[in-house]
Amino acid sequence: MKFLLDVCVLSRSLEAFLSGQGHDVLSALAIDPRASDERLMALAVQDDRVLVTEDKDFGELVFVRRLAHGPIVRLVELTVDEQVSGMAELLERWAAELAGPVIVTVTRGHIRIRR
Repeated sequence: MKFLLDVCVLSRSLEAFLSGQGHDVLSALAIDPRASDERLMALAVQDDRVLVTEDKDFGELVFVRRLAHGPIVRLVELTVDEQVSGMAELLERWAAELAGPVIVTVTRGHIRIRR
């Protein structure tokens, strides 16, 4: 699977975990540290990547502005270790759901999938 990590969730631990699982991981820092949310979302769609973020502004882009999007995973109020364990659980139990226009919210002890 291919991932694009927004700057707000970029940590060596999360990147190392995903890469260690055999995933292709691209950092928003490698693209442009000041790239707009719209640009990141478009790049994720273009490159068939799962966009991983903490930023709730992507919800506005999807639900209010109705921009095209692929899978978006929002990690909410999690420490770096919790981000890694939340992504591990998501990939173990729900990887098949990470296709097409879906928004996944990961919080402590809960994963919500919204199409």
